[in-house]
Amino acid sequence: MTAGDVGGSRAIARVAVDTPLPQLDRLFDYAIPRELADQVVPGVRVKAPLRTAGRVIEGFVVEVATESDAERALSEIEQVVSAARVLPERLHRLARAVADRAAGSLSDVLRLAIPRRMVRVEKAWLAADPAAPPVPTAEARDRAARVLSAFPDLDERIAAGERLAVDAPPGVSAGLPAWTALLAAAATTTLARGASAVIAVPDHRDLDLLEQALRDLAPSDAIVRHDAQQSGPERYAGYLRTLEDAPCIVIGNRSAVYAPVPRLGLLALWDDGDSLLEEPLAPYVHARDVALVRQSADGGALLFAGHTRTSDVERLVAIGYAHDCPATRRASPRVVLGAPQDTPQTGRIPSASFRAAREALERGPVLVQVARPGYAPTLVCAECRAPARCLTCGGPLHATGRGATPVCTRCAREARGWMCRSCESTRVRLASSGSERTADELGRAFPGVRVIVADGAHPVSEVDDEPALVIATRGAEPLPAGGYAMVLLLDGDRMLQAPELRIGESCLRWWSNAAALAAPDAPVHLVGVTGPVARALATWTQPAYARTQLAERAPLRMPPAARVARVDGDAEVVEAALDRLRADVPALDDEAILGPVPLDDIADRRRSRALVRVDYAHGRDVAQSLRASVVQAAMASRSRSRRREPGSGRVRPPGNTLAVRFDLVEPDL
Repeated sequence: MTAGDVGGSRAIARVAVDTPLPQLDRLFDYAIPRELADQVVPGVRVKAPLRTAGRVIEGFVVEVATESDAERALSEIEQVVSAARVLPERLHRLARAVADRAAGSLSDVLRLAIPRRMVRVEKAWLAADPAAPPVPTAEARDRAARVLSAFPDLDERIAAGERLAVDAPPGVSAGLPAWTALLAAAATTTLARGASAVIAVPDHRDLDLLEQALRDLAPSDAIVRHDAQQSGPERYAGYLRTLEDAPCIVIGNRSAVYAPVPRLGLLALWDDGDSLLEEPLAPYVHARDVALVRQSADGGALLFAGHTRTSDVERLVAIGYAHDCPATRRASPRVVLGAPQDTPQTGRIPSASFRAAREALERGPVLVQVARPGYAPTLVCAECRAPARCLTCGGPLHATGRGATPVCTRCAREARGWMCRSCESTRVRLASSGSERTADELGRAFPGVRVIVADGAHPVSEVDDEPALVIATRGAEPLPAGGYAMVLLLDGDRMLQAPELRIGESCLRWWSNAAALAAPDAPVHLVGVTGPVARALATWTQPAYARTQLAERAPLRMPPAARVARVDGDAEVVEAALDRLRADVPALDDEAILGPVPLDDIADRRRSRALVRVDYAHGRDVAQSLRASVVQAAMASRSRSRRREPGSGRVRPPGNTLAVRFDLVEPDL
């Protein structure tokens, strides 16, 4: 018997099943057994049979409804996994909107938002009393107000729920970068108003710094850390805390934007141009886009902060969807544009920068930013200058040290007996300098000076104020106690040569973040770079550079001037999806679709890829059409997998016949 069989009606549960199959991305109706009538409520985990798969599958109850047709054949829910209501309606609404916008599945988004269940943690949480609302002290509120006073009406605009683009102040104070004080103050004032704040940052280093700044202002029981490096129980306990009515401050990486706090007062993103905020898993939604969807649904303020301005945020400012919030006093580093090498004695460093570094070393540490780690990341033939390639796999060769045998970066084989395929020379030449080679060269140029290497292989989190040469790759710069006495930016011309659409934006962000670590009045030397990017850094006008980038991409319909989706899969399926798209969205013109172009064949299947460039007004319709094609292709593939190939006696695997990735940051055809 099911519950509620009265007067020809009955209660049913609508369940979102946890499955990656796109054809099952919908709510399923299940009858509620009488013995589970009190336990089946919206948000709980349940187990239910799935007829198409012939097995029991987990899912979440989205809603409980009453239907009048009590005779309709429905399967019954088999088990309520837990009484914890881990999928509140606000999170389901957000996940559904994000999935629909990106032509993805609800279950894929929920896997990013809801951590794996930990039974002991959940039982302890269910048995505990609700947390009391945390309140910042009066002293903490005053300190936070003083920090926010550097930006006119910032606190009032956050309280009003505006969307804001803030250029964070550069500098280091009390061992912490200035931007951490800004975000911590904004979160603390939000908490004082009885609302929750959610702050997403790119990596664990930023997260550690932000948490340290928050510990000085907000109550410790109000801070919830959401970090992929946490253990399963820690992460699940933090998630359960965000479900409570008591406000909190959630800090974490890209998935923190999904934290289902009940009263959202502030949603902030730090450095949204960092690639770590791009989700590498389906449906590949950037944290910035999730934040925009969430703020439009849940309200609260949305804050984009950084030392640079991405063209994506600048587009929002240009159309009036977000508002610029400049500081009262403009603080910027003193940037000097240096010419390339002008004397043989100074190597890659111009003589003026060399002298400035020597003088700065008398006051404190000097930061030298380089493009790549290692000793010599690139080798070329000493005779013809052709790239040195591995004779086994064709991968590029690199040197691990002075006089070391070249090693392949792909297969890790030593290139003993190497010979150039172009001129048959047996000698190689160092074509680039990594962090270790730069440290070797500068160590000999500045004898007696301490040299510190900071890169992926040599992580260094902070340095003291004693004189030292700190050689760091971009993004790995250690935090100085009181700011660097000088910042020297090398390899800028090499960085700008990367074949990427946003390489100018990326370089400006790398250089600005490094320059922001300089002490007040300390020089910042950018070597060998001219043009708009260098001028934007020298004048500290990053938003203006973002505007020029946006204007240049508009005629090409490249992101963020337009939304771009990549469609790849079996050639005939891609063609069918594009034909359906043209029929479903007749507003698309002939130039909206690029391709398809052929890719490498897989087994007996021809693969192809296409790009779809669409205005934001038609993005929803395009996403719906492409999603329908993905579902249709998945169903057809499943049907084929059940049929045996003639004469082979085996079943053909379904394969990935069609895949869609929306809102590409870097389109690749």
